Amino acid sequence: MPGDFWLRATDAFVPVTFFVFGCIVGSFLNVCIHRMPLDQSLLRPPSHCPKCQSPIPWRLNIPLLAWLWLKGRCANCRAPIPWRYPMVELLTGLLFAAAWLRMGSAAQLTPAAFLAAAVLCVFLAGLITATFIDLDHYIIPDRITYGGMAAGLAASLVSSRLLSLDSVMPLAPASALARSALGCVVGGAMVYAVVRVGKWLFGRQTYTLEPGERLLFAESALRFADGEMPYEDIFYRESDAVTLHASRVELLDRCYTDVDVRLTMTRLTIGSESFRPEEVPHLEVETREVIVPREAMGLGDVKFMAAIGAFLGWQATVFSLMASALLGALVGVTLMAIQRGEYTGRMPYGPFIAVAAALWVFGGHALWRWWFESMRAPF
Repeated sequence: MPGDFWLRATDAFVPVTFFVFGCIVGSFLNVCIHRMPLDQSLLRPPSHCPKCQSPIPWRLNIPLLAWLWLKGRCANCRAPIPWRYPMVELLTGLLFAAAWLRMGSAAQLTPAAFLAAAVLCVFLAGLITATFIDLDHYIIPDRITYGGMAAGLAASLVSSRLLSLDSVMPLAPASALARSALGCVVGGAMVYAVVRVGKWLFGRQTYTLEPGERLLFAESALRFADGEMPYEDIFYRESDAVTLHASRVELLDRCYTDVDVRLTMTRLTIGSESFRPEEVPHLEVETREVIVPREAMGLGDVKFMAAIGAFLGWQATVFSLMASALLGALVGVTLMAIQRGEYTGRMPYGPFIAVAAALWVFGGHALWRWWFESMRAPF
């Protein structure tokens, strides 16, 4: 029948359109992932090779196809283009297509369905960006977390589908906004409580540096060769302190050798000398290990969960916290098993939260409902 043909064509056309659009958005997300942690503009300069700085023309910037055509190398200097660039584009395209399949169908080609799918796409784009930035730099920028909170609250007034995945009836705008605000507060407060309890129970962690690696005490973060720790994730209490024994310490106007170094929120001690941290604009040390007051999650994760709650509601934050803990434990145990118990690397927690939040949207909410119904069942 002709009607069946067009129905089948629509079934394929809309998800493919979302996939193509998602790949294009993924190309922009690669820019965000690279530039946001460096506080660079997302628009200027235009796309260029980070190695030779040559601009990339549009015909060599087509998502997925350009990387395959160039065989993963810059057309000008032949420097390798990381495989992660097409991976982010492909992942974004697949998730955008899945967003439509989750929120709409050929039998439901309505503005409400497209709007709900668009809101979910915005949410998933934020998860992807936060995940890969956290993997690279151990931070989730405020532009993503605070921006996500604002976007989630605004989205609740436009479409309430993400806040009521099990309901066929949309929420009234006022109810949707209240549910979004509650999710934001509960998500942030819950993870903040976990952070504070973790600080109290575990207190500190020792990190070993590679020979020749230098540790930089920058203005806002402790910088390792492979990432950084924002001071806001390190210092909560006045008693929190970064301690180490340095073979060499370099300030702008002097050097020290073979001394102990201790940094708190209010005092920097190098050997027998003491300074206020704001009086020392540059501090670089050579050391074998550093002891940091550190927990599994930081304030970036608190704000990230608050943003997730603004989009999905408070139930999603509870699910995401539990599921991310299980995922993190599974990955940690697997890495230790592969390296025979010798794994001591730092693992960002944001990616686990992001995966758990995506699981909520694509089926975790049904598991939540089943669990609660089973708990209420008579024995």
